[in-house]
Amino acid sequence: MRSALMPGRSAGEDEGAEVCTRTLWNTSGRGVYASRTMDWATTTEPRLMVFPRGVHRDGGLLAGQRVAPEDESLRWTSTYGSVVATMYGVGSADGLNERGLGVHALYFTGTDFGPRTGARPGVHAGLWVQLLLDQAATVGEALELLDRVELVMVSASGYASTLHVALEDAAGDSAIVEYIGGKKHVHHGREHVVMTNDPDYDAQLAFLAEHDFTDATRETELPGNVNPRDRFVRAAYYCRALPEPASDREAIAGVMAIARNVSVPFGAPYTTPGTVYNTEYRTACDLTHRRYFFELTTNPSIVWVSLDDVDLAPGAPVLVLDPDDTDLAGDVSARFANAAAAPF
Repeated sequence: MRSALMPGRSAGEDEGAEVCTRTLWNTSGRGVYASRTMDWATTTEPRLMVFPRGVHRDGGLLAGQRVAPEDESLRWTSTYGSVVATMYGVGSADGLNERGLGVHALYFTGTDFGPRTGARPGVHAGLWVQLLLDQAATVGEALELLDRVELVMVSASGYASTLHVALEDAAGDSAIVEYIGGKKHVHHGREHVVMTNDPDYDAQLAFLAEHDFTDATRETELPGNVNPRDRFVRAAYYCRALPEPASDREAIAGVMAIARNVSVPFGAPYTTPGTVYNTEYRTACDLTHRRYFFELTTNPSIVWVSLDDVDLAPGAPVLVLDPDDTDLAGDVSARFANAAAAPF
């Protein structure tokens, strides 16, 4: 069910609501693979959706977010088809497009897009992921696109869109994008393979630098808590340790194994009660072969979609699948139903 959008609350009101982890494997020797966890206080009401090319979208600014009567939302028509996991029916939290671009939104309490100036077209932050999947084929193109828009904070189901994103493409390029103090901060390069939540990415890298993983022969003591800093270090360590895969199946198993290692179990304790929540689902992307994998933690099986096996031509129907179905397993490309319309 689609939720109403509201001006975003302050980050502190939702602090710790989403504690996710993204890992990129761009040195496998076979292809490029990524995984992420989605950790959330309640269900995000995820739906898997397939969007063809040619979908018309609007940036969704409300009247109170316009700085002048003529100030309008960005309007665009999707250039590329994609498969996504939606959140509350108002936007995409995660996805992969037909050109092999993956985009993942993670919670970040420090998010500050700054005030709306009207100097560039506006897009509410719940559509951040979908805009990039619709219009960019590579990380470089996605970063250029962000230079031409203003993101605006909104809320859905009471949660503010305090987000930062990780991007990767089929060539193995990567970027982390955060908005802090009204300014865009970008870490762009193949070396940026792990991302969690707080603190900001610079601080995460500084914390990682305190750990020495160079000697693989000695026993390595890894931080084992569920907080973002500890998960960042564990994911970075295990990403470096992945063996060369003999198949794409082994490669996906590798990145999913890391996602499971940094997942938050049900009822996991944390210093401040109510600030870390269990993992709701995990996803993985085979960016080379354009396959998207989804694992709901309350379901026994993993499912996947091949973008080569769904109709992405302009005019094709938007497709939807509810992953909360214990009968689903394996390749579900043919199990989608036609949606009445694109939800956003």
